[in-house]
Amino acid sequence: MSLLRRMEKKQNEQAVKGQGQTQMAPMAPVNRPVMVRKVDPFVKLKSKIHEELVAAVEPSLLSGAEDPAKKQELERKLTEIVGEIIDEEAPHLTGTERQRITTDIIDEVMGFGPITPLLTDPSISEVMVNGPKQVYVERSGRIEITDVAFRDDAHVMHIIEKIVAPLGRRIDESMPMVDARLPDGSRVNAIIPPLSLNGPVITIRKFAADPLTVEDLISFGTMTPDVAEFLQACVQVRLNIVVSGGTGSGKTTLLNVLSSFIPPDERIVTIEDAAELQLRQDHVVSLESRPPNIEGKGAIAIRDLVRNALRMRPDRIVVGEVRGGEALDMLQAMNTGHDGSLTTGHANTPRDMLARLETMVLMAGMELPVRAIREQISSAIDLIVQTSRLRDGSRKIMQVTEVQGMEGEIITLQDIFLFEQQGVDEAGKLYGHFHATGIRPRFMDRLEAAGVRLGPELFGSY
Repeated sequence: MSLLRRMEKKQNEQAVKGQGQTQMAPMAPVNRPVMVRKVDPFVKLKSKIHEELVAAVEPSLLSGAEDPAKKQELERKLTEIVGEIIDEEAPHLTGTERQRITTDIIDEVMGFGPITPLLTDPSISEVMVNGPKQVYVERSGRIEITDVAFRDDAHVMHIIEKIVAPLGRRIDESMPMVDARLPDGSRVNAIIPPLSLNGPVITIRKFAADPLTVEDLISFGTMTPDVAEFLQACVQVRLNIVVSGGTGSGKTTLLNVLSSFIPPDERIVTIEDAAELQLRQDHVVSLESRPPNIEGKGAIAIRDLVRNALRMRPDRIVVGEVRGGEALDMLQAMNTGHDGSLTTGHANTPRDMLARLETMVLMAGMELPVRAIREQISSAIDLIVQTSRLRDGSRKIMQVTEVQGMEGEIITLQDIFLFEQQGVDEAGKLYGHFHATGIRPRFMDRLEAAGVRLGPELFGSY
């Protein structure tokens, strides 16, 4: 019997069974977990307290709150005033309720509202506010929802303005996107309606008060001691290094660690869109780009800062991320005596990073032949370190790759170290091992000429 005849027969049998039924039986509902959000019963009381607090607190008391002693005094004063207002407005509240309201009000005045506890939680690495009623966090590499909520869109906008105002930046309908940073260096991106349909959205990438060290990355399994020793040698002998990876793969953290290997007697100029790097050396000059003002003028791009940095007598230039025409200026700087430069870029593999650099050079508006661009890249960049965020949330250095030069029209690459994933354990964690490919890099002569000795066992055969 043909397939068509079998299908017709089955349909006829189902029709006979269904005689007398006027409609199909409803499908069983799919059980999905429902996030039940807590409703704050003290919203109106907090709003009233906040209004009275604004009238009661002298503006002079709020100035200089960055100083620890003044901050402590301000907190004590606010606690007293809030306590007096609660005594008048809601004397029936329990001690726990009073403490909760007082903490929320102080967070609103001195911190960043409802997300302040998330920002002070060391286990949280990212905070994502998707409108007033939905706040997610990243913890141990995994994204999870919280029960934190804002009152409304205006409440979220107030927190955004509180973040960007001290930096001289603005956000409104004419400029609905902004990049900023918190006082501790955490990176902030905000986007508001009409571009965001969820309401005002805030994304905060937190950075530890104490930057992670190479020992931390080794303990986390991001790299091995052999890889760390090799990268330290490469930085010390002034190789030009690009850290490549996707969003959230740990590029900036690794760039901080690589920068820590720079000798303390060298002058370092850092260039970023929003200052994130936390270098421990004393002789560091940090430059930050500037968006246009309300008239659309006065913008200072990364490319302008790279060109200016060349006149500042730098021993090292560290660019937070290349994403446009500044790539051409960066390559030219690397090729004209500014060895030891470091930068990051978004790409999935070292080969993709080279392709992106070609595209970014073309974005500079220079009509250069592809071969000329590739020759610039191959002569400027010595090493590409590829990072990745794996499915279990862990970050790894996946490849350490040498840029060897040109063969015909192609830039040749050679992997020095690789991470090989082997499986998943019972806890859902990916496991694998780093190994050397057995090939010594071509720049070993430069390492030895600089007095750096790396044992042959470091590049042991696979």
